[in-house]
This record gives sequence, structure tokens and C-alpha cells, in this order.
Amino acid sequence: MASTSGRWIWGRLGRAAALSAAVALAVTGCSFADRAERGTTGAQQEQQQPPAESQPAPAKRPQVDEGWPRWGFTHTGVSANNINPDFEQDVSGRLSQTPMLQNQHIMGFGALNPEPYPGQYYWEDLDSRLNLMKESGAVPVITLCCAPDWMKGGPQGPTEDSAWGEHLEDAPYPEHFDDFAKLAAAVASRYTDVKYFMVWNELKGFWRDHAKPADYKGYTELYNKVYAAVKQARPDAKIGGPYVGFDSNRDGDSELRGEWGVVNQNSLDAFDYWFKHKKGADFVVVDGASPTDAHELLPDEFGALEKFGAVTKWLRDKVGDLPVWWSEWYFVPEDGTTWPEPKRLAVQAASMIEFARSGAATALYWNPQSKDKDCPACLWDPRSGAETATGRLLANFVKWFPADAELEQVTSSDAKVRVLAQPQQLLLVNTADAQVTTTVDGKQYALKPYEIKWTGR
Repeated sequence: MASTSGRWIWGRLGRAAALSAAVALAVTGCSFADRAERGTTGAQQEQQQPPAESQPAPAKRPQVDEGWPRWGFTHTGVSANNINPDFEQDVSGRLSQTPMLQNQHIMGFGALNPEPYPGQYYWEDLDSRLNLMKESGAVPVITLCCAPDWMKGGPQGPTEDSAWGEHLEDAPYPEHFDDFAKLAAAVASRYTDVKYFMVWNELKGFWRDHAKPADYKGYTELYNKVYAAVKQARPDAKIGGPYVGFDSNRDGDSELRGEWGVVNQNSLDAFDYWFKHKKGADFVVVDGASPTDAHELLPDEFGALEKFGAVTKWLRDKVGDLPVWWSEWYFVPEDGTTWPEPKRLAVQAASMIEFARSGAATALYWNPQSKDKDCPACLWDPRSGAETATGRLLANFVKWFPADAELEQVTSSDAKVRVLAQPQQLLLVNTADAQVTTTVDGKQYALKPYEIKWTGR
């Protein structure tokens, strides 16, 4: 938990640790070995490359609003508005230079109980976070989760300290689905500058044992009530679900599989039921991790990232032109694994390449929470507010690879270097813990171990 002004705010510490991980991706799809020999010119290396069709072409661009940045992040327990006004102004000013998506939950993750008593609202925390978003020029998003205590068997009144960790993830009781929908409509009516709303989070309370089927019928009933109430209050609002976690394992019977593992069939069943029975949706939302539930990276930390592209393709084939959102994504095993910072960043960059190439409309980074210690995976230094390497990486993807970027099919002469290209910019990521020389676009590049290189074309 994170404490702000003496009040406990649940910030999902386990996931925050997971976010400290980098991203790796097989964007180039052309996995031929490095054929360059000492003394060979760049032009000769180009002639030795296999035909271009050996590399899969990028998927078609998603159907999104004009200028959609694709990339962004979710605020957690401690954010820039929880330090002091100068700190907030410094961070928001820097974020405004490259506006992106920013997401906030209505309860938990930095926000206190928004309706401690039926019909009596507390908006202070949400107001503060939404003001930070406005100051930083964000495209704001709200996650309609979680539910006040009295909707899930608890007492009325402000949430007690112990209840944040023990009951935040409880789902509202069915007899209170209408109450939660009314709260969602009140949120949408108050924040009229927010157009995008995600309904709930990872089926919390609807899926306690992932070895068994989720209560997807209960979730879909809640979703439909929220959808109807928000659309009635705000016809212009865009609403998405089901925010299902696409867990994977080494083995299983699911149709969605690869070298990276097998997606839990219970996840697919939950998604399929919601998609078939939803009242409506303007986009679809999932999340997931490249490691398996047993913390395995199959076949390795970079190959495991292909899961993100495979899931995105499966979803796009199923939902047609509905935009596919990744509300969270993780790439470091949650078993205490840590990587040197260059490797973590390389894995992160490679994972983002995977999202771009597969046509994901949105990918939101779960920003770790910290207030007074080192946090390389945070988007800004928790003590000074200075931009981190992670923050620069996200900003560069916003600048060069928004959702409407025209991706081009480009190959690398060394499969250890992953590439992503648009007409004006080229991104190269060395996935090896050694210096690599490769030829891309007829030009030779020497990359340090795990180096990320941005270069004009």
C-alpha cells in the first residue's frame, strides 16, 4: 500500500514490481542468421538477404480517432499530484510536450472511495488526478473500478485501512449492480472531458480461481448495466470491456498457442461470452504478461513477447474493426527476477514493437509507484520529477509510432536486431548481450549490447 496524507491508497505493488521489466519483440519477423563477414560491405550484405516476403508485413492500421497516440500509462497509488505543487507542475509540463493517453481508476490506485454513502460522492482524489491529466495535455481515460464497500457487503462510510488490501478487488453484489452503474454514470457526467471508459479490471471478484471458469455471466450483466447507464448520461462516451487477463501456461488445450505458451481457455471463454452477450462496445480491452503463470519465459525473454502479437491478431480476427486495447502488459516474471537496465529497456522496446506491428490500437503502461527511492521503471524520477529512460522510451513511441503511423516492411541482416520503421524514422533494438553489426535500409549499424537506437531515414 502507499500512504498519502496519512491515508492508505492501494497501489498494486506486485504489478508495480512487474512493470520494472523491459520489452522484447520479434518485429522484424525475418529471423535469418547474420550473414555479414569481416570485410563484407553493406551493399554486399544487402544482396545476401532473403526476399522481402520472408518477413511478415505489419498488420493493417487500427480504426481509431484521428491523432490517436496509441501509447499511454495508468496512474497508480502515488503519482505526480501526490508530492507537491512544484513537482506536479514540473512533471505535467514535461508530459505535455508529448501528449499521450492517461488512465485513472475511480477507486483504489490512488483514489479513495468515491461514494462512501449511497448518493453521497467524494470527488477530491479523482478531481486531482483528472486535473493532472488536463495540465499535461493527456487524452484522459477512466477505469470504472472498483466498487464502494457498501456495494460488496461492507459498511457505509470511508473505506477502512484494512479493507483496501482485503476487499478492494471484491465485485459488487448483484443486487448492487444498478448502484454501481449509477455511480459510473455520475462519474461520466462529472468528467465530461473524458470520452473513454473501461469497465472494471481483470474480472476482479468475478474470477477468484483462474484454474476454474470465471463468473463471466455476472461480469457481463454488470457491464451491460454500466454501458446502458453511461450511454444514457453521455451518448458521446466510448466504452470498452471486458478487461480480461489473457493468462498463459506452458501446456493446455486452448486454440491460442505458440512457442510462448498456451492462453488459458478460461480467459478465451470469458471473452467469447462477453463479446457475444454485450449490449455494445466501442473497443475491446484485455491485458496480459509474456511470462507464463509459472513465471517462465518461453522460449526466452524476447521470444515470449510474440504472445502480445498473437493475442492481438486473434482478437482482431474475432472483433473486426473494433479497436483492441491492452490496458496493462508485463514482461518481467513476478518471481523476483531483475535485469540490468539496458536489458529491461530493450525488452520493453521490443514488446512495444510487437504491439505496433500487430495493430493494437492502445497499450497502457502500468506506471510503478514510488515516492522516495530509485525506480528505473517509473516514467519520472520519484524524487526529482526528472524524466527517466523509461519515460523517454514511451514518449518516443508516442512521437514516432502513433496508431496512424504508416509502418513499412524493413528487414535486418542480423536477426538479433529487431526493427520498426515508418517513412521518417527507424527504430533498432539489439536483443543480444553483445555488440552486433547489422544492415538495415542499405545502411550498416553497430549496436552495443541491448542498445536501442532511433535514427532518421
